[in-house]
Amino acid sequence: MAGKSRGERHIGLLNGFAAYGMWGIVPLFWPLLKPAGAVEILAHRMVWSLVVVGAVLLVVRRWSWVGELLRQPRRLALVTVAAAVITVNWGVYIWSVNNGQVVEASLGYFINPLVTIAMGVLLLKERLRPVQWVAVGVGFTAVVVLTAGYGRPPWISLVLALSFATYGLVKKKVNLSGLESLAAETAIQFLPALAYLLWLTTHGGSTFAAEGPGHAALLAATGVVTALPLVCFGAAAIRVPLSTLGLLQYLAPVFQFLLGVLYFREAMPAERWAGFALVWVALTLLTWDALRTARRAARTLRAETAVPRTTVATGTAGAVRNAESVASGPEPLDAKP
Repeated sequence: MAGKSRGERHIGLLNGFAAYGMWGIVPLFWPLLKPAGAVEILAHRMVWSLVVVGAVLLVVRRWSWVGELLRQPRRLALVTVAAAVITVNWGVYIWSVNNGQVVEASLGYFINPLVTIAMGVLLLKERLRPVQWVAVGVGFTAVVVLTAGYGRPPWISLVLALSFATYGLVKKKVNLSGLESLAAETAIQFLPALAYLLWLTTHGGSTFAAEGPGHAALLAATGVVTALPLVCFGAAAIRVPLSTLGLLQYLAPVFQFLLGVLYFREAMPAERWAGFALVWVALTLLTWDALRTARRAARTLRAETAVPRTTVATGTAGAVRNAESVASGPEPLDAKP
C-alpha cells in the first residue's frame, strides 16, 4: 500500500467507512420487509443478489473466471459449501433482527475474530501467542457470563460467528474476489430460492405481489443492499492497508449494538453488560497484539533493507504481510448481514 497516494488512501477510507457503515445500519432495513417472513426475505435476497451482481459483472466484463471455476470440481464444491454456510448466516441474521434480537446478533460479529482464532488452532493447528490465548480465554468467559445472563447459550451469536468463521475459511481456499464469489454462491442458491418463492406464490403465502408495489420494490432492493457494501469494500481493500480494514470492521457490530440498545430499546441487564465488556476486553487485547506484531515486523524490515541479501528482505516482507493480515482479523467478506 506504500505506493498509494494520499488521495487514493482517502478514497479507500471513505469506501471502507461506507461499507461498514451500511453493514452496521442494515438492521434498520429488514423490518421494513414485514409482513414477509425471514425465509421469504432470505429467498428474495438470494434471487435479487444474483441479478444485481450479474449486472455489475456484465458491465465490467469479468466472466473469464466462470469457465475456470467450472473446470475445477474441488473449488466448485467449496463454493457450494460457502453458499450453504452463507444461507445459514443470512437467514439467522434476518430472523434475529425481525424478532427483536439485534444486540445478540451484533455479539456474533464481535466474537467472530475469537471464533476464527479458535478454529485456526483446532482445525489448522496454528500456534497462538500468549496474548491471543488470553483473549480467547476472556472471550470464552464472556460467553459463559452471557449464557447466565440470557438463561441460555447465546445461540444466535454463536451460529452467526461460527458460520461467518467457517465461511471465511472456505473463501480463502476458493480464492475468488468478493463480487465473483458472491455471484458464484448466489448462482448456486438461485434455483432453490426461486423454486421456494414460486411454491410460496402458488400456495398464497407470498407477500411480493400482495402488499403493493412499494413492498415488492423493497424486496427487490435486497440485492442492492447485499451488493453495494461489497462494492465499497472492494474499493477500500485495494487502497488501504489490511490492518486499517481490520480496525474498521468493528464499526459494523458497534453500530448494530447501538441500534439494538438505543433504537430498538432491547433490554441490557447488568450481566449482559458484563458479558459484552469481557468481549470488548478480549478484542482490545487481540487488536493490540496484532498491531504490535505488525509494527515489529515493519521495524525489522526497515532495519534489514540495507542488508544486500534478497532472501532476507523477501522473508521479512512476507512476515510483514502475515502480521498485517493478522492485524486485519477475519476478512469481512460478503457474509456480512
